[in-house]
Order: sequence, then structure tokens, then C-alpha cells
Amino acid sequence: MKKEKVLFWIVTGMSGAGKSQTINCFEDFGFYCVDNIPMALLPKMAELCSQSGRPLQRIALGIDIREGGFLRDFLGTVELLKKQGVDCKIVFLDADDRSLLRRFSETRRRHPLGTNIQDGIKEERRRLIKIKELADKIIDTSNLNLSELKQSILELLDSRNERHDMQLSILSFGYKYGLPVDADLVWDVRFMPNPNYKQNLRGKTGKDVAVRRYVLGTHQAKLFGKKFFNLVTESLPHYIREGKSYLTIGIGCTGGRHRSVVMAEALGEHLSACGYRIRVHHRDIDR
Repeated sequence: MKKEKVLFWIVTGMSGAGKSQTINCFEDFGFYCVDNIPMALLPKMAELCSQSGRPLQRIALGIDIREGGFLRDFLGTVELLKKQGVDCKIVFLDADDRSLLRRFSETRRRHPLGTNIQDGIKEERRRLIKIKELADKIIDTSNLNLSELKQSILELLDSRNERHDMQLSILSFGYKYGLPVDADLVWDVRFMPNPNYKQNLRGKTGKDVAVRRYVLGTHQAKLFGKKFFNLVTESLPHYIREGKSYLTIGIGCTGGRHRSVVMAEALGEHLSACGYRIRVHHRDIDR
């Protein structure tokens, strides 16, 4: 019997980071969704779905720390699925501790590890390190509403239909608000001239022409920009050859309103001109 290619998206991550909402997004996009399926059943499920005549070729599976064999069996099961010919991708949902604490408090839920919420978050984060490293895409839901989460999932799925094998996200942020949890690469541009010290620029953002001209106008900035853009451009084909489908580049300054925004916009323009599909997001521009 002829077997068809099966696509599995495994949705996992921190408790409270939005797994149920993400599963609903996949369902809206035509995926057959199963939440908290035992890990031991995945290979058999993949085998059944691959049989000719069955419609279940695009499947999203929600799996988290509540599933008994999750941590013990996850890595081995994913490896087995790939050996079976399953196109298996992992989305890891994360959020900063403050957001997770707030969500547990608002819903009055206990943490699944059974400890107090703060200790549970810390322990769960420790246990999930290896799985997060294995993820094809990390989504930080700390500041995402449902519409933005759905857009992130749509972009994730659309990227698989692109001729270019890499979906690039460029994220500006402020160090004072913490590092972005979903960034693969992080660059610090706090050494650049700071518009915040210029009264006529302080109230503007990096999207304003005057701020951009000020930040990029120095010899120091021009030299760094040229080397930085070349380094990123030369690195991307190597990530693609290693099978990396999604890459998030974080660029940070102190507050995330001026220098990092300028550099994120400039890098996005440069990479777009090189033929890459780019998404630029400014996390802290309105703070």
C-alpha cells in the first residue's frame, strides 16, 4: 500500500505559554489536532495516517509536561518519527516568568508540577532545556494577543511554501525589559550614539528619519553596519544547509526605541534586497 508524506507539528513548551490557543490556530488552518496524546502512540498514529486513502496528512499535536512519558520519551520518539519518514517539526512556546505568573494567577490554575507556581515555572524551565534546543521554532507569547499569535502561526506555515528555505524574523528590543526568549542570535548596539540624550530626538523612535540619520551618520556606525550586515548575510546559507528553517535575530539597545529599531529596520531592508523573506518586529518601541 502506497504511503503518503505525513506532516506533524508538535506544539509544546512552558505551561501557560499558550499551547491550547496555538492548537486552535492550527485547527483553524485545516490541521487535525490532538491535545496531550501519549508519546508512545505517536509512531503508530503516523503509520496509520500515512496509509493511502486517509485524509489525515497535516496534524498538530499538543504535548506538554503533563503527559507521563513526555521528558523520558520525547527525543527518542521524534527521532523514530523522522526515521519513519514523517516530516516532524517542533514549535516551542515560551513566555517570560512575569507573564506566566500573571496568567496562572488570572486563571487560578495550579502548576502541573504540583509545586507553588514560581518554583514550578523555574523547575519546568530547567527540565525543558533540551527540548527547547531541539525546537524548529520558538515563539515568545509574552506580549502576543490571540490575533498576533495566529499571525505568527500563519507565517510559520506559509514559510514552508516559499522557495527560500529560511524564514527570518528581526526583533528589536530593550535590555532594560529583558532578553527576548525566542531569539537565536542577539546583537548589542548600545555602543552607538544614543538619541535619547538629544532633546529633539528623545520623543521620536527609530522609524523617524531624523533618528535614523543620527544613529547611522557616524563613521563608527557605518563601519559596524557594513561588517554586521555582511556577517549575517554570509552566515545564513550555512544555517540553511544545516536544515534551519526559522531564524530570529534580536538587536538590542537600552530601551528598545531608537538604536535597535534603526538597526533592525536597516538589516531587514538589506536582507530583503538579498531575496530573503523578512518579518521585522519592534517589541519595546511603545514603552
